[in-house]
Amino acid sequence: MKYQTGEIGRVIVAKFEDGDVILDNLIEIAKKEDIKTGVFYLVGGVKNAKIVVGPEEDVLPPTPVWRELRDSHEMVGIGTIFWHKNEPKIHFHGAYGKHDRMKAGCLREMAETFIILEGIIFELKGIDAIRSLDPKSNMVLLDMP
Repeated sequence: MKYQTGEIGRVIVAKFEDGDVILDNLIEIAKKEDIKTGVFYLVGGVKNAKIVVGPEEDVLPPTPVWRELRDSHEMVGIGTIFWHKNEPKIHFHGAYGKHDRMKAGCLREMAETFIILEGIIFELKGIDAIRSLDPKSNMVLLDMP
């Protein structure tokens, strides 16, 4: 295990409106505000989304199992922001519900806001963690110097 200690810097409140592309907007905020490390919470509605619900088997590198959320779902979750090379990379896990159906997984690729989504971003100061390509998993993962 590796770890670092730091402090909370700025706090950003974001309102995503109907149709806003969630991951693209989070990346835009991180770039515009120069947030190199952060943690964020999202709560609200999502539609037209793709999530990963785990690997097919417990082997490396993993083969992801994808699910689509075509219609609107309620969503709540937590994510992190760390940079890989010159780009912020978002890692978000959430719970997604519609009526009595529930899914949980990693939000990836496309996802749009349904009506409203609220985001609270906490900038982390004093942390120099990044994301780098892990050769065993073939994934861009958290790395600490």
